[in-house]
Amino acid sequence: MPAPKKTARRSLLVTSAVLSSLALAAPAAVAAPSPSGSPSASPSGSPSATPPASMSTVGGARLGQPGTQVNLASGVPVLPKDVSARSWIVADAESGDVLAAHNAHWRLAPASTLKMLFADTLLPKFPRTAKHKVVPSDLAGIGSGSSLVGIKEDETYTVHDLWLGVFLRSGNDAVHVLSAMNKGVDNTVKEMNEHAEELQALDTHVVSPDGYDAEGQVSSAYDLTLIARSGLQKKDFREYCSTVSAKFPGQTKKNKKGKPARESFEIQNTNRLLSGDAGLPVYQGIAGVKNGNTTNAGATFTGVAERDGKVLLVTVMNPEKQEHNEVYKETARLFDWGFKAAGKVQPVGELVPPKGAAQASSQPGANPSGEAGGSGSGAGSTAGTGSKPVASGPAADGSSGIGIALGITGGVLVLLAGGAFLVNRRWPLPDLVRRRTRP
Repeated sequence: MPAPKKTARRSLLVTSAVLSSLALAAPAAVAAPSPSGSPSASPSGSPSATPPASMSTVGGARLGQPGTQVNLASGVPVLPKDVSARSWIVADAESGDVLAAHNAHWRLAPASTLKMLFADTLLPKFPRTAKHKVVPSDLAGIGSGSSLVGIKEDETYTVHDLWLGVFLRSGNDAVHVLSAMNKGVDNTVKEMNEHAEELQALDTHVVSPDGYDAEGQVSSAYDLTLIARSGLQKKDFREYCSTVSAKFPGQTKKNKKGKPARESFEIQNTNRLLSGDAGLPVYQGIAGVKNGNTTNAGATFTGVAERDGKVLLVTVMNPEKQEHNEVYKETARLFDWGFKAAGKVQPVGELVPPKGAAQASSQPGANPSGEAGGSGSGAGSTAGTGSKPVASGPAADGSSGIGIALGITGGVLVLLAGGAFLVNRRWPLPDLVRRRTRP
């Protein structure tokens, strides 16, 4: 586990209401053809070399056009030339403005970035303290070669354990156990597709809840960004996607005294912009979200980062370059461009709100402030509640401190008021309240 000081140095400035602008006013959405017809990718072959001529126009007409979309003008930095991804997008997480995009609505295999939709759909359903004893049927149907966290039959895990397995190790075994708790894989897939439609992630079609390659399973850079933006509304989602390392329960064995004792082992987040890797430093300001890699999808990644008061979302899908960590390198270059371009470049589109956001906010008696909770964690608006500082360093449950408040960075604690949904208004990120922790 990283030392507390090392964890604290990681520049992580994000809000507990980073995405309170989900209810942006949006133009009428026009979806692409149904993915059940002829998706852009299938397990039987590689993605097509070129995007389709006709794609969805959700978020704006330019986002449905193939090729790179950006409004370059005087003072706007030039896009990095060494980005080989088939599809990518750079968006302002607060306003929803799409600063630049490349084949944003191209339907491609999403790999484990689809787990963001899985989490956004299921996180509110189970308290994180709930326990589940794994039976053989829970682990049935896991694809060959899947990434696993190491869940064992006849062992009991908390929901918190399982979500750590999903986010840090991209564990398909953890996904299947949570799906079993949710009345099975088929029901979970159904609910994920329904939630994607509610989010207006209309390029997305779920076949397998873990993102494992499956015929007809597709998403897009636009949709994955939309899904991440929704997930980051939830406190637990933010915690898990930003956790660098944690202790995970192992098998129960007899100790030297002959009594049963539960072992544990350390797991580390496979998001290399968050955890770092040889030749790839931790990205300044990174705070999640999720990576993926399969034979059909190649490498995929959605990240959120903050710098100088700006919070950006970047999604990169399937770089053509096959270099080690290429998806992270290209994401970092796009983040760098986005932070330089923010406030200077005119957007080419926007991230649309969920279908029900405007309706919910306009209901009489609706709570005008408050973030979405998750996993029964008591996540709610911190406005006027006297939020308590969260100590840096390892948490009591063994997870690294970076994932507890999504705000500890170099001794700086970020505490934010909850978000608000209002009709026909863009809401900026609530004011940051920065307090320096005591030595």
